[in-house]
Amino acid sequence: MITLLGPTASGKTSLAVHLAYELGGEILSADSRQLYKGMDIGTGKDLDEYILHGQRIPYHLIDLVLAGERYSLFAWQRAFHRAYEDLVGRGIRYPILCGGTGLYAEAVLRGYHLPDVPPNPSLREELRGETLEELRVRLSNYGPLHNTTDLDSAQRAIRAIEIAEYIREQKASGIDHTEYPPIDSLILCLDLPREERRSRITLRLRERLEHQDMIGEVKGLLASGIPAEDLIYYGLEYKFVTRYLLGELSYDEMFVSLETAIHQFAKRQMTWLRGMERRGFTLHYIDALLPMQDKVEIALQLLHSWETDNQRLV
Repeated sequence: MITLLGPTASGKTSLAVHLAYELGGEILSADSRQLYKGMDIGTGKDLDEYILHGQRIPYHLIDLVLAGERYSLFAWQRAFHRAYEDLVGRGIRYPILCGGTGLYAEAVLRGYHLPDVPPNPSLREELRGETLEELRVRLSNYGPLHNTTDLDSAQRAIRAIEIAEYIREQKASGIDHTEYPPIDSLILCLDLPREERRSRITLRLRERLEHQDMIGEVKGLLASGIPAEDLIYYGLEYKFVTRYLLGELSYDEMFVSLETAIHQFAKRQMTWLRGMERRGFTLHYIDALLPMQDKVEIALQLLHSWETDNQRLV
């Protein structure tokens, strides 16, 4: 398998599509929000990017459930392994795992199988009133596999702590959750200079708000009956645009707050990727500013070297 990681706005999908085209591969999404139907603009699905030279590149793990539902890492892992086994069974030599949710990618690569965790009302009551930063610090104490990347609401942070505490209690009782085997993969990571990343994020946000009608998308989700608190739970675009539509923020306040939150999110993504290296993964960096053909050639060279090294070890 090939795994392609990188911060938001680094061009992961486009490179994954080009690699899939060259290798006859298919793409598995590792994005915790693109799995929701109807949440298209704010999550950057960009499904038109999956067509290259008139050929549609197959993708998986996008649009799995309706917006408004909750979907756990446990459920995503099951869906991933069903899709992955299908690809392998059909003779797809190069599945490409692509996305910005580092926890999802790492859970697959390591073989972690997290349980379907029931609500813990007493813990939720205990945590109610803590600030988001306090919740993030508390979550970090559970260890490196507890994601702080996507947490930009207290509700999401409390749920993450709930899951982490459940796993801690299960392990203390001798119950392990590592039933999925690790998957061997070449890991590519797009490297984007900080100022270029910030510029791309701002330009993309303006494009989504001013030309792609992201506000209209959120209006439609609210009109369909999805509660505002559920959209706020999803964070980033859906959180701040919902608050704007509720009259809690002016347009300018919404834009600045959302822009800042996305920059912070990208920074947390990079922190997670560096953490993966500390946890023993080898990430092969590709300059995101290179022309596409150069990036593809570098990726193919790295793939050849990785396969050669693996053959020597057999």
